[in-house]
Amino acid sequence: MKSLHLPPWLQATPFALVFALFLVLPLLLVATVSFWQATDYELIPAFTVKNYVDVFNGCANTEELCVTLKTYLSTLKFCVLVWAITLLLGFLVAYFLAFHVQSTSMQTLLFVLCTVPFWTSNVIRMISWVPLLGRNGLVNQGLLGLGVVDSPVEWLLFSDFSVVLAFVHLYTMFMIVPIFNSMKRIDPALIEASRDSGATGWQTVWNVVVPLCRTGIVIGSIFVVTIVMGDFVTIGVMGGQQIASVGKVIQVQTSYLQFPMAAANAVILLATTLMMVWALTRVVDLRREL
Repeated sequence: MKSLHLPPWLQATPFALVFALFLVLPLLLVATVSFWQATDYELIPAFTVKNYVDVFNGCANTEELCVTLKTYLSTLKFCVLVWAITLLLGFLVAYFLAFHVQSTSMQTLLFVLCTVPFWTSNVIRMISWVPLLGRNGLVNQGLLGLGVVDSPVEWLLFSDFSVVLAFVHLYTMFMIVPIFNSMKRIDPALIEASRDSGATGWQTVWNVVVPLCRTGIVIGSIFVVTIVMGDFVTIGVMGGQQIASVGKVIQVQTSYLQFPMAAANAVILLATTLMMVWALTRVVDLRREL
């Protein structure tokens, strides 16, 4: 019996339908609503750019940054800090697993240990920092007991520090996995050749390992950047509802039923994030590397 050979376009049709239904259609709806008008009682499907104008209200003033630009700078600040820290930690952990742990079973065990925090929800993992970092938490009690400080450290919780700490705790794994997969593809003979040529360990890492795992670095960076840019739960919980971010602004606008304004902010955020992803993909051709 001859096997049934379907044309490529027909084989891709189910995936295209899923893609269109769960990604393209929602994005089109958000973009459409961003041009609607809204009153206190109803949404009016009439075309207007007022929502986008209101988003950048006051940004023409060159003497002081407007609220929107300040919010984006705050979000980008967290994004860059979290990206840099997760990249460093992810690279170190992946390097250790790939080149210093020889047993496959041990690598698997260590990976499972890395995923243990993911067995609980993000909110629970964030709340778990409160008893540690709070004014009367274990860290402050330890510092006071050792005489390191005279009064509780206030910036440990509900601050930029706690937000970045929670982000790193939540998303470092997204950097470890793709970098580790790229490192496992590196031929060990290349490492040996570098050492035989007299290269130091740092030179081997910088000139051999890093260029060969660029794909994993870029993929992990895309994961971290896109998640942090749109996150509002982490900033809300760990920032004590006092730190602004674009995702938090959209969430607040949605809670007040300002859907067109929230949709306009979402479109601008999406465009900004896509530009960042595009910049990352210029580092390496993912289609060719994968």
